[in-house]
Amino acid sequence: MTSFRHILVPVDFEPPSKRALEVAIDLALKFEATLTLVHAWDTPYLYASMPYVPADVWSALEEAAKRQLDDTLAEVSPRLARAEAMLVRGPAASEILAAIERARVDLVVMGTHGRRGLNRFLLGSVAERIVRGSSVPVLTVRGSDES
Repeated sequence: MTSFRHILVPVDFEPPSKRALEVAIDLALKFEATLTLVHAWDTPYLYASMPYVPADVWSALEEAAKRQLDDTLAEVSPRLARAEAMLVRGPAASEILAAIERARVDLVVMGTHGRRGLNRFLLGSVAERIVRGSSVPVLTVRGSDES
């Protein structure tokens, strides 16, 4: 049986990633593995007529992301002492793929929204890009039908 020593779980604080986090915690406990939560935040789309955005806007976005990631880690830590968090800035898929290599994990557990049709075409699928580009196994956990 394969033994996982370091598990990465991307979190976006939505129900599918919360569900994936629960699965990742269970696996980390079973394999006595380290768990790394990663959250990728990115800047909103900038319009050509908006050449300058005050630095405090970016700081506020980063601080909000950090606070939510810290809160999530604080919820996990009592259950799993070997948990850590990583906040990265940039497009989610490319930053998560970079985090896989940087943290040297051997399993990724991530939620998927299960979008189909036009929504999937328009919004894309971070999970699909991770599955295709990851150098390690990826376990996807589908969000509930209500999420």
